[in-house]
Amino acid sequence: MTQENFSDVVVVGAGIAGLALGAHLARAGLSVRVLEAEERPGYHATGRSAAFWLESYGGAAVMPLSAASRGFLDQPPANFSARGFLKPRGAIHLARTGDAAAFEALPRGTVTEALSAERLRSMIPGLRKEWSLGMAEPSCREIDVAGLHQAYGASLARAGGKVTCSARLAEGRIEGGRWMLRTEDGRSFEAGDVVNAGGAWADEVARACGVEPLGFTALRRTMVQLRVEREGMAELPLVSDARGSFYVRGEGANSVWLSPHDEEPSAPCDAAPEELAVATAIARLEEAVDWTIAAVTRKWAGLRTFAPDRLPVMGRDPDCPSFFWYAGQGGTGIQTQPAAAALARALFLDKAPTGTARGLSARAFLPERLR
Repeated sequence: MTQENFSDVVVVGAGIAGLALGAHLARAGLSVRVLEAEERPGYHATGRSAAFWLESYGGAAVMPLSAASRGFLDQPPANFSARGFLKPRGAIHLARTGDAAAFEALPRGTVTEALSAERLRSMIPGLRKEWSLGMAEPSCREIDVAGLHQAYGASLARAGGKVTCSARLAEGRIEGGRWMLRTEDGRSFEAGDVVNAGGAWADEVARACGVEPLGFTALRRTMVQLRVEREGMAELPLVSDARGSFYVRGEGANSVWLSPHDEEPSAPCDAAPEELAVATAIARLEEAVDWTIAAVTRKWAGLRTFAPDRLPVMGRDPDCPSFFWYAGQGGTGIQTQPAAAALARALFLDKAPTGTARGLSARAFLPERLR
């Protein structure tokens, strides 16, 4: 093994989580290499996100990470990006007449505004009359996911970090206090620590390294782009059923993105949409609005990965301290990344959280809770 192939840290996975934490560690002075199984970074969950900052999303334990990330996403440091990553969108949570209890699922502390039936109809053209209850969440923003992901990659590169693609991990073992890593195509790398940012493959990465898995589950989420026979869709807010049966957002003048809010268990894979999920999404939308669907112009699916308690996991493995978990961020990994990666950096370096993570606690996210 040559010194050229040694890194203080090897991060497995070049989605937004792996690149963000890798960039933090590289800026802390560590040599970092990111191994990515696919031909390009962000191929799976990061590249297929619906891309929102929604404070209420993810539940009460995740809200502090989202709130702490908001300022960074809106106005990042000049040495990270010359522009922000947020665009106003706004969100509306809908419920049928008589079902005000549906809004109880919104975490406490979420800033919302009750909407009258008349105002709802003015904001959502074609809304059916039985959907008469609404809560606005004005702080919702659209995230430039590609731009944010690229900015983390650039930050990593500026700090001397390297990304190696088409490098699926086959095996990792500790010899002489160092990790010896081998990819499926036979390449070898050496590291002091391994960071598992493998997303849906997180448990597979652990098994390859001889570390006990934590029980992650990958859930498929379907997205559909529709052309509708109605103009003025571009500025439509993120509209969701408060009971979680669908969400829709404006895309173009007469097009929208739609999801049935599905969570179908899946093996780690290159996820593809199923026709039943597409049909279900359209049927649920048509229950809420009278839009005429002209065509399905695009459809895709992605995997959102959760720990058994649906909370993110970050921290050193209790049985193998040189193996660091950074996975299970579900659908919140992008909107929480500035604070989450800063918090994970503090855990990795055994230092107090600073920057966007200042004052945050990682206690609820430590891997030992799952053992």
